[in-house]
Amino acid sequence: MIRFFVPTALATLVLVGACRQAEPPAETVKSTPAAPFEAPRLGVYVTNETSGDLSVIDATTGTVVGVVALGKRPRGIAVSPDRTTLYVALSGSPPAPPGVDESTLPPPDRTADGVGVVDLRQMKLLKVLPSGTDPEVVAVSHDGTRVFVANEDAAKASVVDVATGAILESFSIGEEPEGVSVQPGADRVWVTSEADGAVFVIDLSTHKVVTSVKVGPRPRSIAFLPDGSMAYVPAEKGATVTVVDARTLKVVTAIQLGEGMRPMGTAMAPDGKFLYVTTGRSKKLLIVDTATNAVVSSVEAGARPWGLAIAADGKTAYTANGPSNEVAVIDLEARRVTKTIPVGQGPWGAAFVQRP
Repeated sequence: MIRFFVPTALATLVLVGACRQAEPPAETVKSTPAAPFEAPRLGVYVTNETSGDLSVIDATTGTVVGVVALGKRPRGIAVSPDRTTLYVALSGSPPAPPGVDESTLPPPDRTADGVGVVDLRQMKLLKVLPSGTDPEVVAVSHDGTRVFVANEDAAKASVVDVATGAILESFSIGEEPEGVSVQPGADRVWVTSEADGAVFVIDLSTHKVVTSVKVGPRPRSIAFLPDGSMAYVPAEKGATVTVVDARTLKVVTAIQLGEGMRPMGTAMAPDGKFLYVTTGRSKKLLIVDTATNAVVSSVEAGARPWGLAIAADGKTAYTANGPSNEVAVIDLEARRVTKTIPVGQGPWGAAFVQRP
């Protein structure tokens, strides 16, 4: 089961990859975490699902400067609008990758479920908010007062009050909800359902699910144009990205990514000109021109890239490559990997933060 992140103008998620044949090989950077440490001015924050912690990368030097202990299975990560707080989905459900007989798995530890709150000024986990069962991906409201959680096992999307820690309400979403994103410029939250092959749209002003829109099989995430006018939803088993008009809630087109592509994570360039798509086992970062809705380039990012973060200036992408326990650093202008950075075990989600 796979993970996602909510892009914003200052903390966006992105993926990247392959060196051109003529390019020199990527540099591998090894680093020893420092303790205690301060959050870097330009930081990349990576959740490590297996080791249960957060790797903090100084984007200027390309080194890990510290590690924060989080809890069980940290996956989705989101940044507060004021860039002072990280929210991380923590789950006590045992990992159940495709092909595993879930009846053979140990029982879930529901005491481990929640949303971790990490203070970037103190660089520590402050508390864990309630979340509903098996939280996988989180998003933050425009005003920073609420966190939206996809609860995969429960087929629910929860709304959590940041100040009180109360679950304000929950919405029934199709089976296996995963991706969750807040629509720019609107009071709407979009949630993907892997099992239903659809994206559900919640209107927060009316407290109702407005509709569900059929996309491709096993949708993983949602990215928006900066003005919120179009949504892009990848289908891992369909090798497509469905483009949805966010005003009419109608499908515009399905972008064909090519045979063998398994799209998962998505992130929009800050200027909206390109959509970046990670492809997991296909190892690629795909680059889509949003003016033509066509794939214009690809980069080999490494082993199973999923979570991605893009720098605030739109020039660099970072992909969480789970099997190799590393983050790939991608020059988006040269379209090549420039280095890899060792992190914790099972990197899953990534976020870029430029501190105020």
